Amino acid sequence: MIKFPNALAETAPAAQPSSAVLHGSAINLTDAINLKNTLLVAMPNVEDPNFSHSVTYVCEHSDEGAMGITITHPLPQLSLGDIFDHMKISCSNPSIRNRPVYMGGPVAMERGFILHTPHGGWESTLEITPDIGLTTSKDILQALADGAGPARAVIALGYSGWSAGQLDTELSENTWLTVDATAELIFDYPIEDRWLAAARSLGVDMNLLSTEAGHA
Repeated sequence: MIKFPNALAETAPAAQPSSAVLHGSAINLTDAINLKNTLLVAMPNVEDPNFSHSVTYVCEHSDEGAMGITITHPLPQLSLGDIFDHMKISCSNPSIRNRPVYMGGPVAMERGFILHTPHGGWESTLEITPDIGLTTSKDILQALADGAGPARAVIALGYSGWSAGQLDTELSENTWLTVDATAELIFDYPIEDRWLAAARSLGVDMNLLSTEAGHA
């Protein structure tokens, strides 16, 4: 398991109470799925700073709950190089060290998660699709430092988790748009464009929705 020192995890903002706040109960990653491999796109009226203008990739969803990694909120003043330093992993390549680290969600902020494509035979990986995996073992960090890691990856602290039935309730309340996930939407778009691009893949203009909400 990738586990970071508490001081490092504390650089992230605390979760704020709201209709979109996620529970910290353990999520069983082996049960039946529903929205697995789907992107949750926050509607413009979501005010919780952890999820405002966010896109979250659902890694697992069952009748016991769901978990995912938010891919739009890089942690300020924290880079992959800081993670390497705390884990005592040597890396001098600035293009690798300067990669962003995301707040994957407000649950278990001391834990690290690497969302990546392709798979690579890492020690502890949840295979989400034949092409996309979620790895929690240190060997993938060492490979990234050596320039031998997966071609595309999102490095995150924490995850987003929902208790049984919570995500279904939020969907019924129009908290989220659901979008079929693609590697391009997850990994390739600039961070600041992902929210708009994910909605646009459904033909939805978030700027227009925001304007309409403001005049409601």
